[in-house]
Amino acid sequence: MKSEPSSSRRALLSRRLAVSLCASLAFGLLLPAASAMEIEGVRFDDMARLGGKQLPLNGTGLRQVFVIKGYAAALYLPERARNATVALGSPGPKRLQIRPLREVESAQFVKALNEGLRENHSELQLQLLSDRVLLLERTMTQLGTAQRGDIINFDFTPDGGTAVTLNGIPRGQAIPGEDFYQAVLRIFLGEHPVDRNLKRGLLGG
Repeated sequence: MKSEPSSSRRALLSRRLAVSLCASLAFGLLLPAASAMEIEGVRFDDMARLGGKQLPLNGTGLRQVFVIKGYAAALYLPERARNATVALGSPGPKRLQIRPLREVESAQFVKALNEGLRENHSELQLQLLSDRVLLLERTMTQLGTAQRGDIINFDFTPDGGTAVTLNGIPRGQAIPGEDFYQAVLRIFLGEHPVDRNLKRGLLGG
């Protein structure tokens, strides 16, 4: 008579364990890890408001050369995209946020900008972008030396073009053309990105 309740209890415990295990697996598969929005102590908001819209965080990544960690970055899009072509062609406002992890001089920014553009565009494309690239170079020069803790936003809105802010303060002038913002994003998401692990992260990988 005692074996029947004992057997029932074992069956009940087994069912509970199975349910708990399934729930744990589902939770782990469906929800991102808490660290997905935090890199090297830098935490990114899961939403950004730009152009009157709420933009969800598409992904985050780390720019690293060997053991030197340069900056953490985040990409905000109107709708999440896991494909670079989709992300680049996504209409509406967009934000690329850079968070330096070390001191970076403006000359380094400008050099990296030009290298990234050359790696991902033809000579003809660069000629068409040249005047606007000069505007961005001047803007990056105005940033001065970036420090850890600074927040640099590269924002695009259909009406305003590309705008750069440092800690919420606008720098330089807005640069027209969605094609120009796409060119900037190709530095990070193009066929020859500045860092492939960073590209993967910005696309939610």
